[in-house]
Amino acid sequence: MRVHIRTTHRRGHRRIVGALSAALLCTAGVTALPAAARTPDAPDPGTARTARTTGTDPAPRLPDGLAKTPPMGFNNWNSTHCRAEFNEEMVKGIADLFVTKGLKDAGYQYVNLDDCWALPTRDGNGKLVPDPQRFPHGIKAVADYVHSKGLKFGIYTSAGIKTCNPAGFPGGLGHEKSDAQQFADWGVDYLKYDNCNNLGVDAKQRYRAMRDALRATGRPIVYSICEWGENKPWEWASDVGHLWRTTGDISDSWSSMLGIAKQNLPLAPHAGPGNWNDPDMLEVGNGGMTDTEYRSHFSLWSMMAAPLLIGSDLRKATPETFEILGNKDLIAIDQDPLGKQATVLKSEDGRWTVVRQLANGDRAVALFNETDRPQRITTTAKDLGLPQADGYRLRDLWQHRDTHTTRTVSATVPAHGTTVYRVSADPRWAAYPPAVETGTDRTPLVEAGTPAGLRSTVHNLGGTPAKNLTVALKAPQGWRVKATSPASARALPGGRTFRTSWRISAPAGTKPGAYALPLTADYRSPRGERITTTLPGTAHVVVPPPPGAADAAALPWLTAGNGWGPVEKNSSVGEDGAGDGRPLGIGGTGFAKGLGVHAASEVSFYTGGRCSVFRARTGIDDEVGDRGSVDFEVWADGKRVARIAAVTGADSAGTVSAPVAGAQTVRLVVTDGGDGIDYDHADWADATFSC
Repeated sequence: MRVHIRTTHRRGHRRIVGALSAALLCTAGVTALPAAARTPDAPDPGTARTARTTGTDPAPRLPDGLAKTPPMGFNNWNSTHCRAEFNEEMVKGIADLFVTKGLKDAGYQYVNLDDCWALPTRDGNGKLVPDPQRFPHGIKAVADYVHSKGLKFGIYTSAGIKTCNPAGFPGGLGHEKSDAQQFADWGVDYLKYDNCNNLGVDAKQRYRAMRDALRATGRPIVYSICEWGENKPWEWASDVGHLWRTTGDISDSWSSMLGIAKQNLPLAPHAGPGNWNDPDMLEVGNGGMTDTEYRSHFSLWSMMAAPLLIGSDLRKATPETFEILGNKDLIAIDQDPLGKQATVLKSEDGRWTVVRQLANGDRAVALFNETDRPQRITTTAKDLGLPQADGYRLRDLWQHRDTHTTRTVSATVPAHGTTVYRVSADPRWAAYPPAVETGTDRTPLVEAGTPAGLRSTVHNLGGTPAKNLTVALKAPQGWRVKATSPASARALPGGRTFRTSWRISAPAGTKPGAYALPLTADYRSPRGERITTTLPGTAHVVVPPPPGAADAAALPWLTAGNGWGPVEKNSSVGEDGAGDGRPLGIGGTGFAKGLGVHAASEVSFYTGGRCSVFRARTGIDDEVGDRGSVDFEVWADGKRVARIAAVTGADSAGTVSAPVAGAQTVRLVVTDGGDGIDYDHADWADATFSC
């Protein structure tokens, strides 16, 4: 086990408190629980290992019938961590909101506690003691309240001597039978079993011990194995738990969510009813991503048959958050009884086509755009595995609308967006309106007071005409938008495309930033139904860099994504809030200026064709010692123009000089070097543009 630098982050990132002892024991070759740490209900680990390997102790299974579909519910950690607001009142309030906001009706069942619910020490009988300040009426009373709402109750502990919080709450290692019975007596329906402070004991042994203890209670308890994918639980845990973490902890950022999705997608063969890959909890509504990005998050998790555990404080949630979490069309995909996790049909230049077979023969397809500009993503019904037919029904699972196509399944997907369709061969296809795809050729970059151009397209995917077509581009108040070619047509036949050119101007003095620029197409089906489809769009108001040497940290960026915490200016990344980093330092050399990032990271700038070269000193920040491994890349208008690969914490500062002449945008990218993101604190020191 590695000792991680993080001191406050969640369990999947191995906090330094408590993990030091585990790492030292692992280094020393300790692989079993010391006798002094065992309790009478814990068998000798060596004996248990011998029995299993000789085949005299067949592996028992947990009670049948649990988690036939991925668990859905709530876990408090992502929104509260160990703060005082995590308490009995909050948990009951979440249960109430499940009912009043329709989440229970949508399929959410479990209201789960995470770390910090107990006191740091057990009682004289070795029992766990609920924190009397957080839970003055005890855990059973809270479980009873949750059950009274027709919901289920979950709890947390760790497969180690302590949980992951630095306060050192007691873990379950050596106390499996006692703790499992205590949970059963309280009415627990779900156990999340973490991986901290495990003394180097074999993961299979630790997690099987709790499995056996849960089974012995006779109570059906869903068992969530949270060992971060370190020992590939998808290969051995199908007879141990109902779900297993496949990755480290998620954070509330685009790059974290994206990286975890990419790790989990290839594991589709290991998922199925009662056995689920778990890419960690949902961040939807916590504020670190846009609603478009949260829809992608929810879409991908649903396609991957992932557990849907809400991680935001629903007492503070916006209507948009409830709309995303309550999407019954997508929940039906996640909960499909066939239980087949989606697979990647195609992935190219940030355009993903992900397909999932459903129990009734339909296919769900997610067209996912990981890039920072609109992308057209297209496939066919045949490629999705559907039978030959004259037409197919398309149900847009975010628009909740049925249309038809003759063969093509396509969408122009906004930056960081996802379009999800449920596709079926339907003999009544012509009864549905034709599917119309709207798109734009790019995300406009507008200098205030200077016109910019844009071209929109409307494509009829169906076999019947789209009549009385009108296209509109809606800009913020005070902006000027003018169509410079026709924006309406009496009919758009099936298979044809309609194009409109636009001129856009932002008023002088408009502040730099992103502004909504939705494109709508309004048309009527042959039966007279009126259909309006909207493509969410964005225009960026930009300011060109000044002539001469422009300090990158002093320039406004177009977009910025980071693996942990925000991108920092003139300091290293601190992983939590803005401004919590340290002075930049690489290989013992300090730097006053630059950008501090954490893989996976991407920062983009508008250069407007005015700059010729980007220069920086690059390396992993000294604060992580000789650990970490990253690649540095510079991209100009979508083309990579420089790369420094396999940079480690032991390296001194490197130098990058990248040609960017004529480029409208420049992106600074840091990847994880192929070995995960631990310790990947990367610096673009003395970063400048020559303009």
